[in-house]
Amino acid sequence: MRKTYTILSLLVLFALALAACGTAAPAPAPSGETVTVKETVVVEVTSSAPVVVAPTGYGVTLKTVMERGNLICGVNSQVPGFGFVDANGNFAGIDVDYCRALAAAIFGDPTKVEFRPVTAAERFTALQSGEIDILSRNTTWSLVRDTELGGNFVHTTFYDGQGMMVPKDSGIKTLQDLEGGTICVQTGTTTELNLADVMASLNVTYTPAVFEDADSTFAAYSEGRCDAVTTDKSGLVSRRSVLADPAAHEILDVTMSKEPLGPMVRHGDDQWFDIAQWTVFTLFSGEEFGITSANVDDIRANATAPEVRRMLGLEGDLGLKLGLTNDWAYNIIKLVGNYEEVYNRNLGPDTPTYIPRGYNSLYTDGGLLYSPPFR
Repeated sequence: MRKTYTILSLLVLFALALAACGTAAPAPAPSGETVTVKETVVVEVTSSAPVVVAPTGYGVTLKTVMERGNLICGVNSQVPGFGFVDANGNFAGIDVDYCRALAAAIFGDPTKVEFRPVTAAERFTALQSGEIDILSRNTTWSLVRDTELGGNFVHTTFYDGQGMMVPKDSGIKTLQDLEGGTICVQTGTTTELNLADVMASLNVTYTPAVFEDADSTFAAYSEGRCDAVTTDKSGLVSRRSVLADPAAHEILDVTMSKEPLGPMVRHGDDQWFDIAQWTVFTLFSGEEFGITSANVDDIRANATAPEVRRMLGLEGDLGLKLGLTNDWAYNIIKLVGNYEEVYNRNLGPDTPTYIPRGYNSLYTDGGLLYSPPFR
């Protein structure tokens, strides 16, 4: 129902409210004084359409990206399966493909992305300063990072945990066996902090050998300069695949932490956060609905399920609500694929960096991947 009030009637209501609270209404003008009302303003209150005021910064990132003509994505370049530069100089990995999916959503073209390699130590500064538009670099979501670093994590794209790798012939089977040993670890990471916490809780003394990046960390390990090396289990799997003799190394059967990995955006631009968030959910939903890069055109031509039709831009204006075109989700799946396609391309059974899906399966298969509804 629509209700129309004049300023005068609103003042009367306000005065009545004050009286009801025991506060006297303002005294009337003295006799003989003239009170002039210059104009009557009509205020319309519509319960079905509240006024939403966008916060400062809303829409700035998308506008900047579109005017520039490409997305700048901060990535890793040293972790096969996640962020890596192959022999031909091409970036590949699950985090890299997320950047391509975001570019497809914005431009309808997954190639309109510049990959900016950033180290663990410099990644947050690069995001805060605006050097990159988004960080997609096997980065763990934590409370301090979510509050003190001026950023927001979007939904987790890979659930992981920290592990430990040792030479097979070392005889090391547990973390306690590392008493008095040296452990290679990358500085500026949650890995370094977790290592200290876990070893202290086990009362195991060790010497950390810290390095600036993954290449130098694993180079030191492969040269025998430490007894073990630690990082996320996914990272251990990927780095083991490029060692001289992968079979000579084993990952201990221990999980030292929770490591929810995913993209990160700057505070202050909720529109950009929403676009980044729903790009992840499109990848999940594409797999859940059985929509792939190969069949998306057929499904789009024949879809009857309301949610699928909304997601693919056949009904409603979901894309426009994000500041994009209504075919944004179609473009993601058509040009990059759904989550299963992205996963198998980088971490599937036919890759050297194979990691079983586990927690990174859909909720319908016992995993943690779940998308809110497209409506």
